[in-house]
Amino acid sequence: MILMAGQTEPRRYALVLAWIVALVATAGSLALSHVWRYPPCELCWYQRICMFPLALMLGIAAYRKDAGIVVYALPLSFLGGAIALYHTILQKVPPKAARCSFDVPCTEDPLNLFGFVTIPTLSLIAFALVSALLIRARSA
Repeated sequence: MILMAGQTEPRRYALVLAWIVALVATAGSLALSHVWRYPPCELCWYQRICMFPLALMLGIAAYRKDAGIVVYALPLSFLGGAIALYHTILQKVPPKAARCSFDVPCTEDPLNLFGFVTIPTLSLIAFALVSALLIRARSA
């Protein structure tokens, strides 16, 4: 593949990298609930609703080298990121009395790496990476 003048490597692979991030986030989410048996709370489900289609859409777009997908994928990524940000704030900022469901509270997280990395934080990072890569792909 020939690079156009001024086109850098990261820009060239932005869609592929965004797809890989979405795929890893989807696989991680499924592993947390089906392998390690962590039940997802209601806000986690909303984040999944945004991430799972991204894994499929970005895979197809990366294969076809179609940066036009950014128009459809970026709002979905922003929405998922906003939900993940809200979920992260709900967990980290007192008072932690809010519950999004009776079965699984949104304020608790069984995965708490290093005292600050929770499942919603990982989701927020994934949505931020996908969004940044999609913006990069659009400018390619």
